[in-house]
Amino acid sequence: MASSLPLSHPTSPTFFSKTHQLKSSRLDLRRPSFSCSSSSHTQNRVRPVKASVHAPSFPLFQPSKVEESSSSELEPADPDFYKIGYIRSVRAYGIEFKEGPEGFGVYASKDVEPLRRARVIMEIPLELMLTISQKLPWMFFPDIVPVGHPIFDIINSTNPETDWHLRLACLLLYALDCEGNFWQLYGDFLPSADECTSLLLATEEDLLELQDPNLASTMRNQQHQIIEFWEKNWHNGVPLKIKRLARDPQRFMWAVSIAQSRCINMKMRIGALQQDANMLIPYADMLNHSFEPNCFFHWRYKDRMLEVLINAGQKIRKGDEMTVDYMSGQMNDMFMQRYGFSSPVNPWDVIKFSGNARIHLDSFLSVFNISGLPEEYYHNNLLSNMGDTFVDGAVIAAARTLPTWSDGDVPPVPSVERKAVKELQEECQRMLSDFPTTAKQDQKLLDSLQEASRTREAAIKYRLHRKLFIEKVIQALDIYQEQLLF
Repeated sequence: MASSLPLSHPTSPTFFSKTHQLKSSRLDLRRPSFSCSSSSHTQNRVRPVKASVHAPSFPLFQPSKVEESSSSELEPADPDFYKIGYIRSVRAYGIEFKEGPEGFGVYASKDVEPLRRARVIMEIPLELMLTISQKLPWMFFPDIVPVGHPIFDIINSTNPETDWHLRLACLLLYALDCEGNFWQLYGDFLPSADECTSLLLATEEDLLELQDPNLASTMRNQQHQIIEFWEKNWHNGVPLKIKRLARDPQRFMWAVSIAQSRCINMKMRIGALQQDANMLIPYADMLNHSFEPNCFFHWRYKDRMLEVLINAGQKIRKGDEMTVDYMSGQMNDMFMQRYGFSSPVNPWDVIKFSGNARIHLDSFLSVFNISGLPEEYYHNNLLSNMGDTFVDGAVIAAARTLPTWSDGDVPPVPSVERKAVKELQEECQRMLSDFPTTAKQDQKLLDSLQEASRTREAAIKYRLHRKLFIEKVIQALDIYQEQLLF
């Protein structure tokens, strides 16, 4: 059997004031930032954290800091970006939008002290969203599609649960074409095909840069499905009102990539009806991803309003970026498939091993001063040496699902574990040798990609992050092997 090692009270509005200013024009195009959250603890241990895929990220380590763009690289958002929302009753409190080399982002415009309650920073009414429910009876908002319009038949021909990206793309294209619609104006701030890192827009050369056959195959299949859908519904015999929405497959592919990368999935309640819905939410879609987010979404059904709130007890400093967690407990390949980015600090990433090597879990954890039951780990400060900084995202992820020689009720056998460690190290070395370039060569290639497409740059970063992750596992196993010798 194959084993795996995973590695408000709102204040006075500033959003639409004449002085305005954040950073990523896509929900996903920026490498996520990561910082260690503080929590109350005893002298010996940090508060235990559940180690399930739905749990928040571990506050057990100090990861390497991700370089942030300097303030000089960020510019205030175009005044029209605020104006079009202000006219239509979008509200925001204590935040500002700025644009940098990688697009838009949302930043705090003042210090926010921690409170025991969450506080609102954005309110977006349903009327501005593009929303389609996942199950029948399906409904969509805004109600801009007239009765009998052929786009309705195209949307209705899809599967609500599996083709949500196609359905949402159709509604987006219609909204961009609908005279006087809000999205005609907001569409100017969406990333173009050249700016979007979605792998749906990737060429065959870009997919080969991934050096991940499974992910590349998945993306080819998705591209093929989208092109087939376009050919079926945008043939020469369709009415002009449909034809002009996507005159070529590239236009429809772009719409699907926007729908996938900027969509928010959540429960929406209208009156007595509660629906799981896919939503394109203006302004909220400018929030970037973090594995330790400081914001979350909430549906206020009484007013048909989506709220963005700061986490309770979270202290925010002026200039800090506001972030959300796009997907809890997902590996880098899933982030690449959906959003077109990967992260070297993803604590949920995983390396799959072909063999059945086993390592004693308790022994492995003790190397990194981690104690506790399999689902409740914490950092043991008594075991820590001064300057111990090796406990990071890759090690925590590894500790969570590392295959064990026993469940802790049988004493470890050092000779068996040394053999298992050696097998894993050899397999990691074989994985690294499969890459035709080294990490240093990849970094040099990235530095030279000044005019290359964002998609290819994202593909090379993904490959580089996979290498770094494997190297960290090898380093962790080296330390573990040294401990077994004593």
